[in-house]
Amino acid sequence: MRKINTIKKNDEFLKVIKNGKYIKENCFTIYYIDNKDDNYYRFGISIGKKVGKAFLRNKIKRRLREIINKYKSLYKNGEEYIIIIKKEINELSFLEIDGLFLNDINKLKGNKNV
Repeated sequence: MRKINTIKKNDEFLKVIKNGKYIKENCFTIYYIDNKDDNYYRFGISIGKKVGKAFLRNKIKRRLREIINKYKSLYKNGEEYIIIIKKEINELSFLEIDGLFLNDINKLKGNKNV
């Protein structure tokens, strides 16, 4: 994921969370907003200390960024996503997280081929 595709500022996180649609899973929540002004899609990842120690949190974020890059053809310019990770993600494998993420992105965007 390129730097231009990341959301880092707190006010941008809050804008997406406050105004966007969302879908909740037991291991993460994805917030989505379609911002027509931008020329690129953007993602923000939030993971708390309850999930585990720093090496584990970084491992989860690396895996999630890899999944995001895998499906970059699904995102359109101007879309913004916030992913809030819960501690239950530790119980899932990479493939299970991948399947949940793809399913949730399709549900949020209203795609019928879920």
